[in-house]
Amino acid sequence: MIHSLTVHPETYVDSIMQLSGTRALRAVEGVDWASAAMATPTNVKTLQDEGFPADDLSGAGANDLVLAVRAESQDAVDAALEAGDQALFAARGTPSETAKVPAATLDEALRRQPGSSVAVVSVPGDYAALEAHKALSAGLHVLLFSDNVPVEDEIALKDRAVGLGLLVMGPGAGTAMLGGTCLGFANVVAPGRVAVVAAAGTGAQEAAALLDRWGVGISQVVGLGGRDLGARVGGRMALAAVRGLAADEGTDAILLVSKPPDVDVARAVLAAAGDTPLVAALIGVPEDFEAPPGVTVTRTLEAGAVAMARIAGAPAPDVTAGLVDAVRAEADRLPARRTLVRGLFSGGTLCYESLVVLADVLGDVHSNTPLRAGLGLPAPQGAHTCLDLGEEEYTKGRPHPMIDPQARLELLREVGDDPDVAAIVLDVVLGYGAHDDPAAELAPECARIVAGGGPAVVVYVLGTEQDPQGLERQRAEFTDAGCLVTATAARASLAAAALARREPELAGTAL
Repeated sequence: MIHSLTVHPETYVDSIMQLSGTRALRAVEGVDWASAAMATPTNVKTLQDEGFPADDLSGAGANDLVLAVRAESQDAVDAALEAGDQALFAARGTPSETAKVPAATLDEALRRQPGSSVAVVSVPGDYAALEAHKALSAGLHVLLFSDNVPVEDEIALKDRAVGLGLLVMGPGAGTAMLGGTCLGFANVVAPGRVAVVAAAGTGAQEAAALLDRWGVGISQVVGLGGRDLGARVGGRMALAAVRGLAADEGTDAILLVSKPPDVDVARAVLAAAGDTPLVAALIGVPEDFEAPPGVTVTRTLEAGAVAMARIAGAPAPDVTAGLVDAVRAEADRLPARRTLVRGLFSGGTLCYESLVVLADVLGDVHSNTPLRAGLGLPAPQGAHTCLDLGEEEYTKGRPHPMIDPQARLELLREVGDDPDVAAIVLDVVLGYGAHDDPAAELAPECARIVAGGGPAVVVYVLGTEQDPQGLERQRAEFTDAGCLVTATAARASLAAAALARREPELAGTAL
């Protein structure tokens, strides 16, 4: 193998562009491993662990961009570096094309676009709070995409934002839609009068996409960051968002999405809606949770979206059409020894929801993001498992699985050959920021598994017909591959549980 890297001094690109560059590098035939990353100490160590000489990285710092390629031949290396350069720098043009050169500072960006109202901050966590404070000082709302921001910094940022009448969405907020503009990972939805407020990225996408499919338009999608509804942050941004949307003339109802929040924080946030109808999809919340009067609380995203569609006056969606019969047909072909469920998820919220749905039917499910202590990995033999492949242990040195399906393909091949597995659950997320044709990558392997007498493959495609990838085209490719394609993410997990139990009727039960 040939190891080659190129250092671009004082060339900063944000994490979204780094992911794009990494994907372009790895797409070249003959490339074994590649990365486009800033030369932070963590990334330098990753490169050294992958076999790149420390001497080649001497003097490189956090403001230097590194393109690293490990490949079978020099031709593959050269082709990959060219593809990476194209993905990262093509939009910059020549030095004389100053209009195409990205702004080096926030002040310069505001001089070019004086009407801007939102800043997307996507820098290493050590620097993220400072950049977010600069944006607030400039009067901008902030989408804080960065992770690894200390909770104390999050609290300070959100307190300051509230005082300024601004939003700080995040840290770790990957999804928002404000004024019809998609930010981060987001889906194209029709405009309307229902707002989504979410402490969950793919949870926000699922809620908005389901409502769009069922004829309910969206006014705004506000991301909060996963810690906002916890006891320490205290719902600071959730309270501001709900109060603001309750007073918004363009919003008639609010759908709040979260994993189980701090109980006291949740009650305060739900009460902040006042007379505005509010549905809270609190995934896995205890059934004895007491909500304020007039608030509807559900335990799954599907149930929350159905309840909101009802409030919005849309026809009741049928999320189970043909599903029981399809599960029965799959169950009939599975040999008796196949009894286990394996979930391979790109969306963290969808993985968590799957754990809740599966646990209600199958009992304990192990995960790298377990519902409770004692259900982590490694799982004991014969256990059900769900993996969130967007977690750090799977993305270190490689793109997120929404962008690059390679890591999931490797696991899909492994799980597909396991003679004890009854069903594999896959989520496929469409929209801006996601892979431009995930079915082209994943469906062939799904077809191989099913045609070879392997486990059933249950697929949920999260997206809308207006997304660049096209919802129905993606769904059709998985159907043609022999997959069981469901109407919601929760329904995919319920179908998998029904297959494991050989009880097809379970797939049609209410959530």
